Amino acid sequence: MFSYGSEKVEMHNYLMAGKELAYKLNNRGPIKFNDDGSLDKNIIDSYEKNGFYIFKNVFSKVELNDCKNDYLNILKKLPISSTSRIDSKGRAAITVDCKANILYWSKPLADPFGGTELANGRHPVKMIEPRPNLNSPKEIIYLTQGFLQFSDTFMIAYAHPLLLKVAENINGIDFVPFTEGYFIKEPELGASVAWHQDGTTHWNNSNWDQHIHGFNFMAQLYKSTPGNGVWVVPGTHKLGKIDIKKRVYEAGTERLPDAVPIVCDPGDVAITNRQVLHCSFANTSLERRVTINYGFHKRSSVLNVLGGGLHGKPKVYDKKHVIKRSRLIQYAISARSQKYPNETPYIYKPLSNEKNKYIWNEKARKDIKDYSLMDMSI
Repeated sequence: MFSYGSEKVEMHNYLMAGKELAYKLNNRGPIKFNDDGSLDKNIIDSYEKNGFYIFKNVFSKVELNDCKNDYLNILKKLPISSTSRIDSKGRAAITVDCKANILYWSKPLADPFGGTELANGRHPVKMIEPRPNLNSPKEIIYLTQGFLQFSDTFMIAYAHPLLLKVAENINGIDFVPFTEGYFIKEPELGASVAWHQDGTTHWNNSNWDQHIHGFNFMAQLYKSTPGNGVWVVPGTHKLGKIDIKKRVYEAGTERLPDAVPIVCDPGDVAITNRQVLHCSFANTSLERRVTINYGFHKRSSVLNVLGGGLHGKPKVYDKKHVIKRSRLIQYAISARSQKYPNETPYIYKPLSNEKNKYIWNEKARKDIKDYSLMDMSI
């Protein structure tokens, strides 16, 4: 923790105390369903109480290794800088012809959003920005979006039948997708993400409840630790829109005292309510975190709703838009069935009668080009 300078000891103590609190929440274990297909009540109760839950050992070692190798291969195909159109081998970078904003760049250990008006000002407080090594790169990629179009392996993981069944239990059988990408926290480089709540649209909705802004799955390719992982203030997903500046001011620090880290092993998947107050600190540790991040909404939360414009241009999501964006789920189910033919696939009810229209092949790959322009941000 050399980079935290005079706050090194305080930061170390905070990380260790948070880890101890995290393990006391009793919100981790395997995915379990009842005989009728409903999610285990203890899981539901814990998720609704805390705003997040950690599913243990969701991905097999084989699939996890596939995901890691695929990610490392993708890194080689990304542009060498935010202004470059080529990768490290001089080839055209895979994102070069995308209209959507695919890659997010930052200075090492910086906080690119905190205290700015970016993302509609939803990160109102600046995080501490540790000093990087002198030999650190000038900029790093810390977030990607729309990555189902670049990775069959990501697409296959996206359709894990147990996780889609969880999504059905939380958001209903007609759940819809939100956005997909990697969160990247390279050792001694990874940028911070300032305290925020993801939801933007429904805070004053007369039908507001704790599930109205959806959730994210966070599948871990490497360990998620107090030093490189996401931190959550349990229970805040039930409090409505929070005055984050006030919270930080009263605490006297961005190290909020009631926060806990999401501690995971490789292959674990955390489900996190998008309304919960959360952040991540700059990764000064020696451990890499790469999270496959993807979210889902209740259909009622997006259908005929004016989107917030964070991940795409503001627009009303009509039925045609919702169905077209949801085709990614059915494509993913097809891709996974081809990879794992002996696995019972998830049945996505809204498109099950048309599944033969969504076979994963070269034509489908072309069909989803720039699909993230249709991300439904609420």
